[in-house]
Amino acid sequence: MTVNDRIQWLHKKICEEAYPSAIDLANKFAISRRQAQRDVDKMKTQLGAPIIYSHTHGGYYYSTRFTLPYMQEFENDSDLHDVISSMREIEITNAERGMLQLQLPYTAVLNIPDRATVIELRSLITEDLPNKNYRCEFQSIELFLGILISSGAKIKIVEPDWLRTRLIELATNAIKNNSDE
Repeated sequence: MTVNDRIQWLHKKICEEAYPSAIDLANKFAISRRQAQRDVDKMKTQLGAPIIYSHTHGGYYYSTRFTLPYMQEFENDSDLHDVISSMREIEITNAERGMLQLQLPYTAVLNIPDRATVIELRSLITEDLPNKNYRCEFQSIELFLGILISSGAKIKIVEPDWLRTRLIELATNAIKNNSDE
Protein backbone atom coordinates (compact mmCIF):
# COMPACT_ATOMS: atom_id res chain seq x y z
CA MET A 1 0.00 0.00 0.00
CA THR A 2 1.20 3.48 -0.86
CA VAL A 3 1.09 6.67 1.15
CA ASN A 4 -1.88 7.71 -1.02
CA ASP A 5 -3.80 4.62 0.06
CA ARG A 6 -3.03 5.37 3.69
CA ILE A 7 -4.00 9.04 3.39
CA GLN A 8 -7.21 8.08 1.60
CA TRP A 9 -8.08 5.64 4.40
CA LEU A 10 -7.25 8.19 7.11
CA HIS A 11 -9.33 10.88 5.36
CA LYS A 12 -12.31 8.54 5.05
CA LYS A 13 -12.12 7.56 8.74
CA ILE A 14 -11.88 11.21 9.81
CA CYS A 15 -14.88 12.10 7.62
CA GLU A 16 -16.79 9.21 9.24
CA GLU A 17 -15.95 10.78 12.64
CA ALA A 18 -14.22 7.54 13.68
CA TYR A 19 -11.31 9.50 15.25
CA PRO A 20 -8.50 7.36 13.80
CA SER A 21 -5.08 7.58 15.43
CA ALA A 22 -1.57 7.11 14.06
CA ILE A 23 -1.58 3.75 15.86
CA ASP A 24 -4.76 2.75 14.01
CA LEU A 25 -3.10 3.73 10.74
CA ALA A 26 0.06 1.80 11.61
CA ASN A 27 -1.94 -1.31 12.54
CA LYS A 28 -4.21 -1.13 9.47
CA PHE A 29 -1.32 -0.94 6.99
CA ALA A 30 1.39 -2.81 8.94
CA ILE A 31 3.71 0.18 9.00
CA SER A 32 5.69 1.71 11.85
CA ARG A 33 4.13 4.29 14.14
CA ARG A 34 6.78 6.72 12.98
CA GLN A 35 5.72 6.22 9.32
CA ALA A 36 2.07 6.62 10.30
CA GLN A 37 2.89 9.91 12.03
CA ARG A 38 4.79 11.06 8.92
CA ASP A 39 1.64 10.34 6.86
CA VAL A 40 -0.43 12.48 9.24
CA ASP A 41 2.20 15.22 9.09
CA LYS A 42 2.16 15.05 5.26
CA MET A 43 -1.60 15.61 5.31
CA LYS A 44 -1.12 18.66 7.52
CA THR A 45 1.87 20.27 5.83
CA GLN A 46 1.68 19.26 2.18
CA LEU A 47 -2.07 18.87 1.71
CA GLY A 48 -3.19 21.58 4.14
CA ALA A 49 -5.53 19.28 6.04
CA PRO A 50 -6.91 20.92 9.22
CA ILE A 51 -6.16 17.83 11.34
CA ILE A 52 -6.41 18.11 15.11
CA TYR A 53 -5.76 15.40 17.67
CA SER A 54 -8.57 14.88 20.19
CA HIS A 55 -7.29 13.64 23.53
CA THR A 56 -10.89 12.92 24.54
CA HIS A 57 -11.48 10.60 21.57
CA GLY A 58 -7.90 9.38 21.19
CA GLY A 59 -7.70 10.20 17.49
CA TYR A 60 -7.80 12.80 14.74
CA TYR A 61 -10.59 14.98 13.39
CA TYR A 62 -10.84 17.93 11.02
CA SER A 63 -11.33 21.35 12.60
CA THR A 64 -13.13 22.46 9.41
CA ARG A 65 -14.47 20.59 6.36
CA PHE A 66 -11.70 19.32 4.13
CA THR A 67 -11.54 17.73 0.70
CA LEU A 68 -8.47 15.85 -0.48
CA PRO A 69 -6.84 17.47 -3.50
CA TYR A 70 -5.77 15.79 -6.71
CA MET A 71 -2.31 14.30 -6.19
CA GLN A 72 0.40 13.74 -8.72
CA GLU A 73 3.59 11.84 -8.09
CA PHE A 74 6.72 11.77 -10.19
CA GLU A 75 9.33 9.15 -10.97
CA ASN A 76 11.67 10.22 -8.19
CA ASP A 77 8.99 9.82 -5.50
CA SER A 78 9.57 6.68 -3.46
CA ASP A 79 5.89 5.78 -3.44
CA LEU A 80 5.77 5.81 -7.23
CA HIS A 81 8.46 3.16 -7.33
CA ASP A 82 6.34 1.03 -5.00
CA VAL A 83 3.37 1.40 -7.35
CA ILE A 84 5.44 0.55 -10.41
CA SER A 85 6.96 -2.43 -8.62
CA SER A 86 3.50 -3.73 -7.80
CA MET A 87 2.55 -3.46 -11.47
CA ARG A 88 5.27 -5.84 -12.74
CA GLU A 89 2.82 -7.81 -14.84
CA ILE A 90 1.85 -4.68 -16.78
CA GLU A 91 4.13 -3.39 -19.54
CA ILE A 92 5.17 0.17 -18.65
CA THR A 93 7.07 2.26 -21.17
CA ASN A 94 9.69 4.84 -20.20
CA ALA A 95 7.27 7.63 -21.12
CA GLU A 96 4.69 6.20 -18.76
CA ARG A 97 7.29 5.95 -15.99
CA GLY A 98 8.01 9.67 -16.33
CA MET A 99 4.78 10.58 -14.66
CA LEU A 100 2.05 8.49 -13.11
CA GLN A 101 -1.05 10.21 -11.82
CA LEU A 102 -2.48 8.88 -8.62
CA GLN A 103 -5.72 10.34 -7.51
CA LEU A 104 -7.42 10.44 -4.19
CA PRO A 105 -11.16 10.84 -4.42
CA TYR A 106 -12.76 14.24 -4.22
CA THR A 107 -15.67 14.74 -1.88
CA ALA A 108 -18.65 17.05 -2.19
CA VAL A 109 -21.90 17.65 -0.37
CA LEU A 110 -24.95 17.93 -2.63
CA ASN A 111 -28.49 18.97 -1.82
CA ILE A 112 -30.78 16.64 -3.75
CA PRO A 113 -34.49 17.19 -2.99
CA ASP A 114 -35.71 14.52 -5.44
CA ARG A 115 -35.59 10.92 -4.11
CA ALA A 116 -35.44 9.46 -7.63
CA THR A 117 -32.26 11.43 -8.30
CA VAL A 118 -30.78 10.18 -5.03
CA ILE A 119 -31.41 6.62 -6.20
CA GLU A 120 -29.88 7.44 -9.60
CA LEU A 121 -26.74 8.89 -7.98
CA ARG A 122 -26.47 6.25 -5.22
CA SER A 123 -23.18 4.88 -6.61
CA LEU A 124 -21.54 8.25 -5.86
CA ILE A 125 -23.19 8.83 -2.48
CA THR A 126 -21.16 7.75 0.53
CA GLU A 127 -23.24 9.31 3.31
CA ASP A 128 -26.77 10.55 3.84
CA LEU A 129 -26.80 13.85 5.74
CA PRO A 130 -29.65 15.90 7.24
CA ASN A 131 -31.89 18.17 5.15
CA LYS A 132 -31.65 16.09 1.94
CA ASN A 133 -27.89 16.60 1.75
CA TYR A 134 -25.59 13.81 0.61
CA ARG A 135 -21.82 13.38 0.74
CA CYS A 136 -20.42 12.08 -2.54
CA GLU A 137 -17.00 10.77 -3.60
CA PHE A 138 -15.74 10.90 -7.17
CA GLN A 139 -12.48 10.59 -9.09
CA SER A 140 -13.02 12.99 -12.00
CA ILE A 141 -14.30 16.53 -11.57
CA GLU A 142 -15.49 16.85 -15.17
CA LEU A 143 -17.21 13.47 -15.18
CA PHE A 144 -18.93 14.22 -11.87
CA LEU A 145 -20.15 17.62 -13.06
CA GLY A 146 -21.28 16.05 -16.34
CA ILE A 147 -23.35 13.53 -14.40
CA LEU A 148 -24.95 16.31 -12.35
CA ILE A 149 -25.78 18.35 -15.44
CA SER A 150 -27.09 15.41 -17.44
CA SER A 151 -29.37 14.30 -14.61
CA GLY A 152 -31.53 17.36 -15.30
CA ALA A 153 -32.52 17.37 -11.63
CA LYS A 154 -32.53 20.24 -9.18
CA ILE A 155 -29.17 19.58 -7.52
CA LYS A 156 -27.20 22.16 -5.55
CA ILE A 157 -23.52 21.81 -4.68
CA VAL A 158 -23.43 22.75 -0.99
CA GLU A 159 -19.67 22.34 -0.71
CA PRO A 160 -16.90 22.75 -1.64
CA ASP A 161 -17.20 26.24 -3.08
CA TRP A 162 -14.48 25.63 -5.68
CA LEU A 163 -16.56 22.83 -7.24
CA ARG A 164 -19.61 25.09 -7.53
CA THR A 165 -17.40 27.75 -9.14
CA ARG A 166 -16.02 25.16 -11.59
CA LEU A 167 -19.56 24.11 -12.55
CA ILE A 168 -20.54 27.72 -13.23
CA GLU A 169 -17.39 28.25 -15.33
CA LEU A 170 -18.10 25.13 -17.42
CA ALA A 171 -21.74 26.08 -17.92
CA THR A 172 -20.84 29.67 -18.84
CA ASN A 173 -18.28 28.46 -21.40
CA ALA A 174 -20.75 25.95 -22.87
CA ILE A 175 -23.42 28.66 -23.26
CA LYS A 176 -20.90 31.11 -24.75
CA ASN A 177 -19.51 28.52 -27.18
CA ASN A 178 -22.97 27.50 -28.36
CA SER A 179 -24.76 30.83 -28.57
CA ASP A 180 -25.56 32.40 -31.91
CA GLU A 181 -23.34 35.38 -32.47
